[in-house]
Amino acid sequence: LDPLLLLVVSFSQAEEPVCRQRGDPENPQFSRDGIIILGGIFSFRSSWKDRQDAYMNKPLPLECIGLNFRGLQFAQAMIFAIEEINNSTDLLPGISLGYRIYDTCGSVARSVRAALALANGNEAVSVPSEEQCTKPGQVQAIIGETSSSPCMAIATVIGPFYIPMISHFATCACLSDKTKYPSFLRTIPSDYYQSRALAQLVKHFGWTWVGAIRSNNDYGNNGMATFTETAQQLGICLEYSVPFFRTDPPDKIRKIIDIIKASTSKVIVAFLSHLDMDVLIHELSKHNLTGYQWVGSESWIFDSQTAETDRHHILDGAIGLSIPKAHVSGMREFILNVKPLNSSGHEIFTELWETLFSCKFKQSESSTGNERECTGHEDLTGVQNGFTDMSLMPIFNNIYKGVYAVAHALHSILGCNQTCQYKGQLEPLTILQHTKNIHFKTKEGDEVYFNQNGDPAAKYEIINWQPTENGIVDFVTVGLYDASLPADKQLKLQNNSLVWAQNSKQVPVSVCSEKCPPGTRKVLQKGKPVCCYDCIRCAEGEISNTTDSVSCVRCQPEFWSNERRDACVKKEAEFLSYEEIMGVLLTAASLFGTCMTVGVAVIFFRHRKSPIVRANNSELSFLLLFSLTLCFLCSLTFIGRPSKWSCMLRHTAFGITFVLCISCVLGKTMVVLMAFRATLPGSNVMKWFGPVQQRLSVLAFTLIQVVICILWLSISPPFPFKNFKQFKDKIILECALGSALGFWAVLGYIGLLAILCFILAFMARKLPDNFNEAKFITFSMLIFCAVWITFIPAYVSSPGKFSVAVEIFAILASSFGLLICTFIPKCYIILLKPEQNTKKHIMGK
Repeated sequence: LDPLLLLVVSFSQAEEPVCRQRGDPENPQFSRDGIIILGGIFSFRSSWKDRQDAYMNKPLPLECIGLNFRGLQFAQAMIFAIEEINNSTDLLPGISLGYRIYDTCGSVARSVRAALALANGNEAVSVPSEEQCTKPGQVQAIIGETSSSPCMAIATVIGPFYIPMISHFATCACLSDKTKYPSFLRTIPSDYYQSRALAQLVKHFGWTWVGAIRSNNDYGNNGMATFTETAQQLGICLEYSVPFFRTDPPDKIRKIIDIIKASTSKVIVAFLSHLDMDVLIHELSKHNLTGYQWVGSESWIFDSQTAETDRHHILDGAIGLSIPKAHVSGMREFILNVKPLNSSGHEIFTELWETLFSCKFKQSESSTGNERECTGHEDLTGVQNGFTDMSLMPIFNNIYKGVYAVAHALHSILGCNQTCQYKGQLEPLTILQHTKNIHFKTKEGDEVYFNQNGDPAAKYEIINWQPTENGIVDFVTVGLYDASLPADKQLKLQNNSLVWAQNSKQVPVSVCSEKCPPGTRKVLQKGKPVCCYDCIRCAEGEISNTTDSVSCVRCQPEFWSNERRDACVKKEAEFLSYEEIMGVLLTAASLFGTCMTVGVAVIFFRHRKSPIVRANNSELSFLLLFSLTLCFLCSLTFIGRPSKWSCMLRHTAFGITFVLCISCVLGKTMVVLMAFRATLPGSNVMKWFGPVQQRLSVLAFTLIQVVICILWLSISPPFPFKNFKQFKDKIILECALGSALGFWAVLGYIGLLAILCFILAFMARKLPDNFNEAKFITFSMLIFCAVWITFIPAYVSSPGKFSVAVEIFAILASSFGLLICTFIPKCYIILLKPEQNTKKHIMGK
C-alpha cells in the first residue's frame, strides 16, 4: 500500500508553506455539500481484474469489474436517510448534512484509501497559508463498510482519531474489542451471538456430524471459530472445515468439491459472505452437488440474488439466521427513483441503467451504434432484478439507523431546539461519545442503542428456503432467536412448517454414528472425533436408561439389570422354602422320621416290661427317642425365610438336641461295657454307673453344649444375611454364623462325643450277641461320623440354598442312622420274633 493522502509540508523557492497530497487523489462516486459531512464506504463493484505487478513502476489503480446492485442500494439508503433528516424540522433544524460516498470494489486496500480520503480531504495542493497542515477530519462520521475485514482495516486506521464508524453489515465478533477498535459501532448484531445461535440451531435438529465452509476473511474465520467452539460444547463435531474466497484458483475450489463429495455428513454450515456464496453456488452447480442440507449465516440466507443464482436448486430447504424483517416508509420508492443523467453519481448510474435495460446512452464510450438507445426515463417499477429487489430492507434499515444515530448525537451536541448552535468543526471524540450514548426510536418504532461494545441487541429471524411452484424461492420465517432471553427460551421454532433439502418434509439425519439406545454405552472409535463411536451393551448388573449414555451405571446390590439392560429389577430372593419340591421332600422326610421315632417309642412303651426293653436302661432308650424326635424336628427350622430368631434357633437347637442324642447313646454304650466288666470277681464298678450316674452324665454332657451355645449367642449370634456375592442375579437369604468359632465349637463338641461313643462301642463289639447292642451302636456311630465328615466339604462347596439342604440332609441321615441301627432290630424282635424276647434267650450265653 503506497503512502496515500498524507499531507506533508514542502517549501517553495519563496519558502511559502504549502500542504501537498502524496499519491493519487480518490474521488467519491456520490457527493453533496453540507454544513456537516458524513462519509460512506460501499462496494459498487463486486471484484477487480487480477494483475501481476513487476514492482518496477508505480502500480496502476485497481480496475474494478462487475456491478454490485447491493452496494448501490446501500448508498441510496444512506442518501435517503440524509435527505429525510435535511427535510425534517425536528432533527438538526437549520443544519444541512452532506455526504461523500466512495466505492471500494470489495478491496481492503481501497477501503483504507477511501477512509483516509474522508479523514484528510481531497485537495491536491492547498493555498499558501500560515496554518499548519494538521486539521480536523473532513467528515464527522463514516457509514460502512459492508464486510468485516475492510471494517477492521478502516477502524484500525481511523480509530486513533476517534472518528465514529458505523457499519450496517460487519458482524465479526472481533470488532467488539474496544481496545483495538475504539471508534467502531454497528447496527447489526455481533457474530458472537450468531455463531452460537447457529450451533444451537444445528443441535436442535440433532445434527451432530456436519461440514463447514467459511469465507477466508475475518468475517468467516472468526465466525466459524466461535461456531466451532460452541459446537464442541454442545457435542457437535465438524467432519471438515474449509476456507473459501471468491478469487480462489480453480484447483483449490476443486479440492473443496472433492472434500464435500467424500464426506459422510449431510449438513453443511456455510459461514460465507453473499459474494463468496454466489461464486460457490456456481461451482457446486457444475458438479450437481444436491441433497445437502445447508445452514446459512445472515450474509446470504435471505439474499434474493443468491437465490436467483441457485438455478439448480442446490440450496432448496436451506435454513439460517437473518436480521428481523423491517420496513422504512418511503425508502423503496427513493431507491428506485434513480435519474441516471441528473445525479451526482451519474457515471455508475448510467452503467446501471444500461445493464438493467440493455441499452446504451449516446455518450457511452462502449456504444457500437447497434444497441437500443437509453433515454434515462425508463420505468424501473416493472423490472425484476437485483436492484429492484427489496429483500435486503433489514440491512437498508441498519444504514438508516446508523445515519440517524449520528444525527441524534449531533442534535445533542449542538443543543438543538428551534435552531442548532453550530460554531464550527466538531471534535470527533465528542461525536463518538455522544453516539455511543444515544437511545431513540425510529419513525417505524425500532429502538436504537449501543451496548458497551458498540453492538445492538441480538435478535434474529430463522429463515427457511421454500421453493414455490414457479421455481422462485420463498424466504419463510419459521422461528426466532433472542439472545436477551434465558438460554432455554432463546430459540423458538415452528417445526411443522419447515421444508428440507430436495423438498422433503422429513428432518435430515446427519450423524457419524447412530444414537446408542438405552442399555448400551458409547465407546469412541480410535482416531476419530467424539461423535464417532460404537454402541457397546452394558455388562451384567449395569444399566443405561438414557439415549447416548457415555457410561453404564451399576445397579444397587439388591437389584440386577434386566435383559435389555435399561432398568434395574429387584433380585430374586432365594432361600429354601416349604413351597418348592426340595423343601417339601425334606419336610416330608423330617416328619416321617419324627413319626417313625414316635412309633418306635410307642412300641417300646407298650413293651416296656419286656426283657429286651429293660435289658439296657429303658430310661436312656426313651430319652434317646425323645432327642431323636427333636433332631428330626429341628431340621424344620432350617426351612423358610431366615429371620433373627430362626437363625439363632436352628443352630443352637441342632447342637443341643444332637448332643443330647449322642450323650444318650454314649450312656448306653458305657452301661453295656461296664455291665460286663462288673461280672468280673471283686468288681464293684456298676455302683458308679447306676441310673442316677447315667442321668447325670447325659445332663453334664448336654449342659456343656448349652454353655457353648449361650456363649455363642451372647458374643456373636447368628443373624439373617443377604448374600449378594454368590450369585450375580440372586440374593441368597441365609443365616450368617456370627461367630465362626462358636459354630465350629458346637460341631466339634458333637464330633468329639460321637468319636468317644464310637470308640467305646467298638471296644464292646465282642460281647455276647444276644445281649450286646454295642455293635449296632458302632454301626450307627460309623454312619453318623461318615455323614458329618462328608458334610463339611459338601456344605462348603454347595451354593445358596443347597448348603442349607446339605445340612438338613446330614441331620436327617445321621438321625435315621441312629434310629434304625439302634431301635429297629429290637422292634423286629418285639413285633416279629416274640419268642426271642425272653430273659432266658437274652441270658443264653
